[in-house]
Amino acid sequence: MVVNITDYRLQLRSHDFCLLVFVSWFLSFHFLLLPYLPIFRSMKKRFYIETYGCQMNEYDSEILTGILQSHDYILCNSAEEADVILLNTCSVRDNAELKIHSRLGELKHLKDNNPDLKLGVVGCMAQNLKKELIDTKPYVNMILGPDSYRDILKHLGAEETHIIDTKLSKFEVYDGLFPARKEGVNAWISIMRGCDKFCSYCIVPYTRGRERSRSIESIVDEAKRSIDQGFVEITLLGQNVNSFDHEGDKFPALLKALTKVDGLKRLRYTSPHPQDVDEELMRMHAEYKPLIANHIHLPLQAGSDAVLKAMNRTYSQEHYLQLVDMIRKYVPDIGITTDIIVGFPEETDADFRETLKVMEYVKYDNAYTFKYSPRPYTKAFKMGDTVSELDKSARLTELIVMQKAHTLERLRQMIGKDVEILVEARSKKSSEEMRGRTACNKIVVFPKGNYKPKDLITRRITDAQGVTLFSRPNN
Repeated sequence: MVVNITDYRLQLRSHDFCLLVFVSWFLSFHFLLLPYLPIFRSMKKRFYIETYGCQMNEYDSEILTGILQSHDYILCNSAEEADVILLNTCSVRDNAELKIHSRLGELKHLKDNNPDLKLGVVGCMAQNLKKELIDTKPYVNMILGPDSYRDILKHLGAEETHIIDTKLSKFEVYDGLFPARKEGVNAWISIMRGCDKFCSYCIVPYTRGRERSRSIESIVDEAKRSIDQGFVEITLLGQNVNSFDHEGDKFPALLKALTKVDGLKRLRYTSPHPQDVDEELMRMHAEYKPLIANHIHLPLQAGSDAVLKAMNRTYSQEHYLQLVDMIRKYVPDIGITTDIIVGFPEETDADFRETLKVMEYVKYDNAYTFKYSPRPYTKAFKMGDTVSELDKSARLTELIVMQKAHTLERLRQMIGKDVEILVEARSKKSSEEMRGRTACNKIVVFPKGNYKPKDLITRRITDAQGVTLFSRPNN
């Protein structure tokens, strides 16, 4: 049988033939290179970041990771593998700084064995102790403050032995840079940087500068990108998150804009300052509950008016308790958590009893409690550390015992109620159970069933133990 190729329209044009030749050559070349790809990959710079401190530092590490990965740096899992090591540091308490000094000592041998290794200290400790770090740890190459991250690539390429860039900015909010996040349920989004409150014990205004806020448009854009990446919960971050103010747009306006983002299942924020909590904010909570989580972190720090004044907290005990009443008027089942410091300079036992009095009135769902730690350059540092370590420890113990009882009491009030739970992960203690979080920020453990992370489910609470709720079938 004779086949007429023309009739079947199978005649190859000359450029078709050339294309086939090129594809054949490309595939052959690709397969020849396959054994060498690991070598080419190893020629790329590898980096490793360790993060200490608050959620803002976690977010900043994601920003740094995004910058480096977009320029072909490869994130690795250990310092030993890295060409660049960055320690993102905290300076809020003395113990945090001691950890960094110790870790730098541990890393020195890597620098000794590899002089080309770049070792950097970034974040609040870099801002606060730059001279001390260079004097005592000369093997550290870079010291970068929280407003210097855009220039990380320039600094990595510099030939100088030591780079110090700790200038604070009045404008930097890292607009246009998107963090490289790990997979998960929740995405942190920084909406503002710095602090104008100048609490007498706090070093943040000196390490992160004055307040400046991002535009609502840029925050909404990042939120949409986060949802597109698979996240379903967003937590807004700021040193005083509800002080947000961009060209007259305040925090409630931002919340309202974010409630319109498709695919968002839950919206949280941390940490607000009591001075900026008002009825407009709580009306937003009431109107958009539970999309806006019915939880607020309301730092107390101390219950005594004398101590609050010395701390420059700008509110009294009476004002604070009025805020609590107003908050619960709008959202009766809201979860309230707090921060408390014991042993502030000149705090008497009577002052401490005022803190316990506030705790008894509010009955916080949880409290983050600390002994006072003097920080250089703050106003309180000049007051001395007048409360003995013994008294600090005794007060902290008494406070923790009270809070544990309040936490359990608040949890038990939820037994028998049906609650909405955002599923997060497998339970840490049983492969047959999952765990999730309520809108009021309570952890719930329940049978795994067919649930998967990011599901929004409703279950009845059957038990409460420690700091955890349980939803289990009745036997």
